[in-house]
Amino acid sequence: MSGMRKKLVVMKFGGTSVEDAAAIERTAAIVRGRRDKGLDAIVVVSAMSKVTDALLAASAAAGAGDRTGALGISAGLHARHIATAKELLEESAFRELQLVIDAEFASLDDLLRGIAAVGELTPRTSDLVVSFGERLSSRMVAAAFAQRGLNGAHFDARNAIITDGQHGKATPQEAHIEAKLAEHVLPMVEMKQTPVMGGFIASTLDGVTTTLGRGGSDYTAALVGGGLHAGAIEIWTDVNGIMTTDPRIVPGALRVRNVSFDEAAEMAYFGAKVLHPATILPAVEKDIPVWVLNSRNAANEGTEITAKAPKCTSPFKCIAAKKKLTIIDIVANRMLGSHGYMKAVFDVFDKHKCVIDMVSTSEVSISLTVDSNHDLKALVEDLEEIATVKLDPHKALICLVGEDIRGHNGMAAKVFNAVKHVNIRMISQGASEINMSFMIDEKDVEEAVSSLHKVFFADPDPSVFDVAALTAKA
Repeated sequence: MSGMRKKLVVMKFGGTSVEDAAAIERTAAIVRGRRDKGLDAIVVVSAMSKVTDALLAASAAAGAGDRTGALGISAGLHARHIATAKELLEESAFRELQLVIDAEFASLDDLLRGIAAVGELTPRTSDLVVSFGERLSSRMVAAAFAQRGLNGAHFDARNAIITDGQHGKATPQEAHIEAKLAEHVLPMVEMKQTPVMGGFIASTLDGVTTTLGRGGSDYTAALVGGGLHAGAIEIWTDVNGIMTTDPRIVPGALRVRNVSFDEAAEMAYFGAKVLHPATILPAVEKDIPVWVLNSRNAANEGTEITAKAPKCTSPFKCIAAKKKLTIIDIVANRMLGSHGYMKAVFDVFDKHKCVIDMVSTSEVSISLTVDSNHDLKALVEDLEEIATVKLDPHKALICLVGEDIRGHNGMAAKVFNAVKHVNIRMISQGASEINMSFMIDEKDVEEAVSSLHKVFFADPDPSVFDVAALTAKA
């Protein structure tokens, strides 16, 4: 692609990759490895592990009027950041960073006092509170890089990642982002600095702090990579890449060497937690390869996600499971056969902003699956005005993903034979033709996933799957 900066790599490090001084040391060594290969690096970091949850707890406490509890959580976080900075930095650099950390926590404490005084937490204020996690971690990592000869330089992501004003899950404005990156970040790269910015956080054009929602730090990395036409985007986490299934369910799960963007998006949406599907869209659009790598095992090759993945002898690349789902059975009553019935049903889901995972329909009834965490009471009340409604909770969705499904005859028979001892409630083969999904009871997930993995990964293709672990066991 013309204009692609092949020597530029955007490296995102998750919370466990910056959780303490030892983790930040590993992160610095990984970045040094890229710099030693002649690559230019831009680093995006999450908040230190568990910090975002603590900030959410502090804001909730303040919103409930518990000023003491909120400030207590803040004090604990303050002490943790100071202790990590002290361990990472020499005395003069530490003193300099300590002033920054103290000032940030003074601002946070003022904000928490204000929330507690008003007794109300708005989405806008919540975004501002949680932004402190990435603001602090990026400052600390930049200082650590500077001391270790990596020319680390802090950049506030809010000066480039521009969004609308939808707090909690803001929508990026990519034209503005591209212009801001070219104005602020590219010159830093050209000066051979290593820019370090917080992921997840952003702002409106007016400078109001926003956040990108779940998977936000990965999203930031993809937006930066896409905006600067980088040669690669690396997502550094605490696993060896995308696996054939959850290793906690199947200890013999294999690393997948290559997947397509389409496969990765399906896997992520249907329960594989390594990536959130929206986070890789900017990379898809610019045809930039995304790597999923392990900061605790940097020598591992990880998983490469590209526009087109190599052919595979196995029909599937991954078996994902998504728990905590509820099936809603909606049976038409007085509107049987009436024009607009389907629209009326889906309008109710739209009104309640309730995302649907799977749908099965007949002339009389509709069965849909939704996240059990969604408040379903008001949704059901509205549905009952047009239909008879029944809830079937404690369900799970099993999804088999692979671009080569369409090239294999009799695949459905093979799948359902593998789980013939499990009660199946709903079945769907995606319109994309790269996933087969079905609903089962939550209690049967481990049994179903293990049985399917045993059948479909008995003889894995070594060009696509890392079979070294199997060889070692043998």
